[in-house]
Formats: sequence, structure tokens, C-alpha cells
Amino acid sequence: MTTEFTLKQKRVLAASTVIALAFGAYFLRGYVLLIAIAAVLAYLFYPLYQRLRAKMNVGLSATVTLLTAIATVAVPLTGVILLAVVQISQMVTSIGHWAGQTDFTALAQRLLDSANELLSRVPFMDTTLTQDSVRNAATKVGQNAGELALGAARDSVGSIAAIVTGSIIFLYVFVALLTNGPKVLDLFRDLNPLGEQVSDIYLTKVGAMVSATVKGQLIIAVCQGTAGAISVYIGGIHDGFFMFVIFLTALSFIPLGGGIVTIPLGIGMAVFGNVVGGVFIVVFHLVVVTNIDNVLRPFLVPKSAHLNPALMLLSVFAGLTMFGFWGIILGPVLMIVIVTTISVYLAVDKGVPLDSLTGTGTGTGTGTGEDPSDEAERAIPWWHRLLPGKARPEPEPEPEPQPEAGAEPAAPAPTPQ
Repeated sequence: MTTEFTLKQKRVLAASTVIALAFGAYFLRGYVLLIAIAAVLAYLFYPLYQRLRAKMNVGLSATVTLLTAIATVAVPLTGVILLAVVQISQMVTSIGHWAGQTDFTALAQRLLDSANELLSRVPFMDTTLTQDSVRNAATKVGQNAGELALGAARDSVGSIAAIVTGSIIFLYVFVALLTNGPKVLDLFRDLNPLGEQVSDIYLTKVGAMVSATVKGQLIIAVCQGTAGAISVYIGGIHDGFFMFVIFLTALSFIPLGGGIVTIPLGIGMAVFGNVVGGVFIVVFHLVVVTNIDNVLRPFLVPKSAHLNPALMLLSVFAGLTMFGFWGIILGPVLMIVIVTTISVYLAVDKGVPLDSLTGTGTGTGTGTGEDPSDEAERAIPWWHRLLPGKARPEPEPEPEPQPEAGAEPAAPAPTPQ
């Protein structure tokens, strides 16, 4: 059997390959998110698998890595859920105490009178609320809520089966990507018609963004969310501390940050009487919470994963719309692919070497392959990053000039008498 192909056969083969890949993507469209999550976790835990592989066989190394990944993801989520449940229980208890000390008959009548007074001011509306009409409306709302609950219960049976099926598929995909990671990367390089160098640029950018979003941005968000919740607690709001931690941490993933909550909250507290607490919350956010990002980001987020704040904001919200919670990670990854594609096109169009793209150089100094700009950024003292303006690394002392070979040493300067 001959392995020589004519030009026409090569074109047909290339078209067939593209069609096969497109059909495969369409065929697996329902599991794209699952595969993406498995790929992200396999990339993050592959260094651990490599260390274990040096001491164990493939099966045992993959099993230990899988259990570690599950524990790493499940334990924080369980802790967050438990904290939320505790906080909600405290809020329910507070509401119960308030309900036990409140005369609901008089309260309901006051609410009805206030609502009727507001409705009387609305032009072209002649409506009066009574206890019977409110009771009938509440009954209808309860019936509708019961129907929704029954529908959710019926759907939960199918969702449980889908969760079990998805978990099994995830385990198989995760282990397959973990044990065959280098082969998958080589396959991507071979299939990419743009060449191995461009493939490495894409892989470097995507890997840096995944690490930055999962490891770097997560640590920064937790620190900022916790600091913001502490400021709110010190400012005078002692209820809902853990809820503030969760909420402000989630907001810290986007460029706007928790300031969209804490700053208006502090201003409102100052306006309504708690001037010291409100001013403290605002100043604490501007001075402390904001600078947590400035201090930690150079050490946790590589330069090659930096996106314009507007692009980062758009990618996070677009990712949340398309992928749900996991869009916080996958949205920026897709955006970095788009930005990298444009950067590669501009570099080729202008004849600029592809090594000039940020984060794709070989690195110098430490021999770790990191971008030299990352090392320069980390060389800036942390207190300089707290100051306004763009901090610059301290200049290295210039080496003393060495005398040329064969040259006579300079005569010493004469000593004054």
C-alpha cells in the first residue's frame, strides 16, 4: 500500500479532518463544559501527578491525584456551604426573636394603611387593599409556589441521574487527560496548521490564564473578601459576617471588586448616623483592600495572563452567562485565546518576532522559563506598590570597570602635603 498522496488527495484529507473535528465538537457539545473543567483540573494537578509518578505506578499516581483534586475542591465548597447555613440559621433566629416581640395585627394594619395611602396618590388607580384581598393573594402565591416545588421535585429525579452520569464521565476524562497530558499537547501541536511555535504561544497563554484565575485570583479574592467583611464588622454591622465574606469574595473576581458594595454601604452608614463606621469602611477599602491586589498580583498572576480591566470584566460576565459559575474561569480563558489570536496576526503582519509576545520568551535570570518582566515586577519592594503611580524596580548597581589585559594599573593620586 502506497503512502504517497496527490495534492488533490491531501486537500480532501484536510477537508475531511476539519469536518471530523467539527462533527466531534457538535457531537460532544453537551459535555464541552465537563471536558473543559476536567482539562483545567488536570492541568493544575499535573505537577503533583508527575511527582507521584516518580515514586508510584500510573494507576496509583492517578488515583492519589484524583482524590487530592476532589478534596481540594470539595473541602472549600463544603466549608462555604456550612458557613452560609450557619449564617442563615442566625438570621432566622434573629427574625424569630423579632417575630415573638412584634404585634402582627397592629403591624399588618399599619402596613395596609401605608400601602393604601401610597396607592391613593397614584393617578388613574382606584384600588384599596384589605385583609381579605391580601389573604387571597397570599393563597394564590402559595399555590403557585407549591406547584413550582412539585415540578422541581419531579425534575430532581432526572437531575440526580445526570449528576451521577456527569461525575462518572468527569472521572474518566480527568484521569485520561492526566495520564496522557503530553500526548494531548503533541496532538494539538500536530493538528494546528499555524505551526509548533504558535501552538506553544497559545498553550503558554491559556496555561498562564488558568493558573492566574484559579490560583492567583482565587487567593486575592479570598483575601479581599475577608478584609472587606472584617471592615464591615468593625464598622458596626455585626450580623451577616460570613455572608459578607462569601459575597465580597465573589465580587472580587471582577475588576469592580467588593467596592461596589462596601463603598455605598459606608456612605449610607455615614449619612444615617454612623459617621465613624461609614468613613472607616470606605477608607479601609481604598487603602487596604485595594492594595491587597497590588501587593499579591505580581507574585500570583504572571504578566502573560494580564488582560485589560474592561476585557476582564466582559469575559467574566460573558462566561457566567454562557457557562454559569465555571464561567469565572472559562470566560477569561476564551478571552485570552481571542486576544492571543489577534496578537499573533499583528505580529506576523508587521514582521515582528513571535518571541516578542508577552510571556512567551525563554526567561532569564532564574532559569525557570518565566517572563523577565515578571521577575522585574516582583523585584519592586511591596511598599512601593502601595504608593500612587507606576512603581519601578530598583536599578541594579553598575559593575565596576575591569582593567584591560596588559594595561598598567593607574598611578595612585598624589597625597596633598
